[in-house]
Amino acid sequence: MTIRGIHHTGIIVRDLDRSIEFYHGVLGFPFASEPSPWFDGEELERGVGVPGARLRQCCLLVGEDVLELLEYANREPSDGPVHQNHLGAMHVALRVDDVGRVQAALEAQGVEFLSSAHVVDDGVLAGWRWVYFHDPDGIPLELVEVAYERPEERRAGVEAYLADHPAAHRAPSEGVQQ
Repeated sequence: MTIRGIHHTGIIVRDLDRSIEFYHGVLGFPFASEPSPWFDGEELERGVGVPGARLRQCCLLVGEDVLELLEYANREPSDGPVHQNHLGAMHVALRVDDVGRVQAALEAQGVEFLSSAHVVDDGVLAGWRWVYFHDPDGIPLELVEVAYERPEERRAGVEAYLADHPAAHRAPSEGVQQ
């Protein structure tokens, strides 16, 4: 039994319809399924670990991957998403072919970015061009262009890390299997 990959990434949103307008209407992600009706009940509460859970959701396609948007009727009150340096914080990185072109197209639609695109040509992220922005709820999103890769350097870096951290080294066949 092997874990084959990530099935989907889920984001808790304030208003599902508003988020669909952004992710589908602005970013152009096609629907994988239509928005669900509201779900609730003891089985859902146990399944998601939220007492009194009541939610609806929608799945969108991002290339071959799935982004699930979830609106909880009983969402905990908050001023916004947690800051990027908080435990449990997350962001979704969207792979693009030309980060500058995509950033300009989104800015033309009113999307505000935190900075201009960053260019990395040294270290473990060599080849990355990246920039952050937020969805309507303030959830961090990132555009990433991988201009080139250095697989030999990455392999050598991983081998050096595992040599210094033997507890982290485990052959793939020793992991969870399907």
